[in-house]
Amino acid sequence: QIHSKYVTAINSRNRNKKQQQRRGAKIHHTNTYQSIKMAAAKADSSTNDTTPTTSSTPTPDVIDVTIHPLVLLSATDHYHRVARGTRKRAVGVLLGSASRGSVDATNSFAVPFEEDSKNSSVFYLDHNYLENMLAMFRKVHAKERVVGFYSTGPQIRPNDLRIYELVQRFVPAGTVTPPVFVIIDVRPDRESIPTTAYRVVEEVDSSVPGGDKTGGGAAEVRKSFAHVPSLIGALEAEEVGVEHLLRDINDPTVSTVANLVKAKLSGLSTLTEKLVEMKDYLTAVSEGRMKANSEIIANMQAIVNLLPNLNVEELVRSMLVKNNDMHMVIYLSALIRCVIALHDLVLNKIAYNDEVGDGLGDVKEKKAVKSDGEEKKEEDGDSKKGDRADSKKKS
Repeated sequence: QIHSKYVTAINSRNRNKKQQQRRGAKIHHTNTYQSIKMAAAKADSSTNDTTPTTSSTPTPDVIDVTIHPLVLLSATDHYHRVARGTRKRAVGVLLGSASRGSVDATNSFAVPFEEDSKNSSVFYLDHNYLENMLAMFRKVHAKERVVGFYSTGPQIRPNDLRIYELVQRFVPAGTVTPPVFVIIDVRPDRESIPTTAYRVVEEVDSSVPGGDKTGGGAAEVRKSFAHVPSLIGALEAEEVGVEHLLRDINDPTVSTVANLVKAKLSGLSTLTEKLVEMKDYLTAVSEGRMKANSEIIANMQAIVNLLPNLNVEELVRSMLVKNNDMHMVIYLSALIRCVIALHDLVLNKIAYNDEVGDGLGDVKEKKAVKSDGEEKKEEDGDSKKGDRADSKKKS
């Protein structure tokens, strides 16, 4: 028994030694792998220090911007209070939320802003006022954050990039979606959507002196604004409020046909503006004043491809027939409208004569009275002549 216990103890000790050796071998292998990985990382970092590279984390793109009616009303009120009748513009901060590249601007507030008309690089924006207003808005609605800023434009100005950098400081830390810049056109003669949204993009300018295309020289990174689709959206409560406001603006005397014609005219004027803008862009690209954007040119090509082929005789004939039919309907509608208007006028005249009288009855009565008087005078004259004749016979 003692011998068996001794053998068992020796065997257990040998097993423990083997296990410890195996553990040490594993630790050695892991340490060796970690050291090799660290050395490779150091080598990569050393090579990265010698050659310039860009950041691997891509900047999230802004897909679209939704503007709510409250933002439009507050921006319009801000402009009429501060810059109406002048060449100044109003600047404010947009509040809302952003999710997966879609920015939703639900609220805004005005910011004291001044800029020198002679020197475009001189401007003033009140930081303290901006901080105080943000603190008060957070107390009311904690979920709203800074999503960008707006301007009444109506064009982009050189100070907008500097204002963008200032507003970017007030964006909460850890925000993925960058702030946006929205131009709200408050001119009353504008027929299309009054909002135009932009995002900031960085472009590498290789035309800087001293830089070459191979990357051996210096290259300047410039920031510019890129267009982003903008929408007008509203919640249910906002839709009700807008309907109540439009009740006072809507003119009930204007017919529906006039409204439709006005809408068609505004649509055609907007289409003309867009075509002129496309023409100006293509002219600038052909003259070398602007860089060609493949996405814009592809969209223009798609628009041109959608146009109908007017060289087909059947299409031209069908368009002429449709145009003649529409003009015939308009002509018949005008004739029917004139006839109905004349008919209503005659009926109105008849009803008025029945109620008040046409004035012919008094004339007839006067004529009747005059004829009675004349008959009495003739009878009196005849009687007098008869009396005279009798008196002569007697004499």
